Amino acid sequence: MYYLPSFQEIIKKTSVYSHTLVHHLMDLEAQKGDREDDEDKKVVAEIMARCFIPPLVTATPWEEFHFVGHEIRITEAMDCYGAVVWPSALVLCYFLETNIKQYNMIDKNVIEIGAGTGLVSIVASLLGAYVTATDLPELLGNLQYNISRNTKMKCKHLPQVKELSWGIALDKNFPRSSNNFDYILAADVVYAHPFLEELLITFDHLCKETTIILWVMKFRLEKENKFVDRFKELFDLEEISSLPSLNIKLYKAMKKNRRSA
Repeated sequence: MYYLPSFQEIIKKTSVYSHTLVHHLMDLEAQKGDREDDEDKKVVAEIMARCFIPPLVTATPWEEFHFVGHEIRITEAMDCYGAVVWPSALVLCYFLETNIKQYNMIDKNVIEIGAGTGLVSIVASLLGAYVTATDLPELLGNLQYNISRNTKMKCKHLPQVKELSWGIALDKNFPRSSNNFDYILAADVVYAHPFLEELLITFDHLCKETTIILWVMKFRLEKENKFVDRFKELFDLEEISSLPSLNIKLYKAMKKNRRSA
C-alpha cells in the first residue's frame, strides 16, 4: 500500500527545499557579483595607474600616460570636448596593449574616428599599425602635435592625420574603393550630439566585410541605448568587456551579411 503525503506535507517539504535552494542560488549570485566587482575594480585601478597628472597647473594643460613601454605626453585643450582624454580612450588603449595576440596591430591598416587628443592612435601606432587619425578640422592642429611628438622615431609606420566630419564628403575623402581598413577604433564617440545618424553612416562607409570595429562607449543617457539598437541593424555586435564602475562597455563589431571567407 502506497503512502500518499497530504497536500500540507507536500507544501511544507517544497517550501523548505525551495527556501534552501533560493538562498543557495542567491549566495552564488552574490559571490559572482562580488568577484565581478573585484575584477572591475582591479582593471580600473590598473588603467588609472597608467595616468600621471602634473601636480602644478601649467599654461597648457597636459597629462602623461604609460602604454606599450612608452611615456606618452598629451596636450589638452579644456575649451573643447574633443581635446580632452576621456576614460573610454584609456580603456581602449589598455585593451589594445593587453590583447596583442588576439588583436595584433602589426602592419594592420587602422583608422580612428573621433581621435581627439590622439592617445588611442598613438598607442595603435606604437603597436605597429598603419594609423590614420581623424577628427574635425578645428581639432587637427592639437591632434597632429600630440601624434608627432609621441611617435616620431618610435613607430614602425608614421601615422597620418586627416579631417573627417561624420557623414560629409565621405566618397570624396574616403572612397569605398580605397577603404581597406583592418580595424576601426572609436572611443566615446556617442554622447549628446546631433550627429548620431551621420556617425552610423560613417561607420558603414569605412567598413569592408572583414573590418573589425573596436568601440568603447560610456553610457550616460537613453540616447546611447537607442544608438546601440540602431547600430545592431547594420552590424553584428559583441560585448567583450564591461566596467560597471565607469559605466563603460567595450564592443567588437563587424558588418552584417558578410560573405563566408
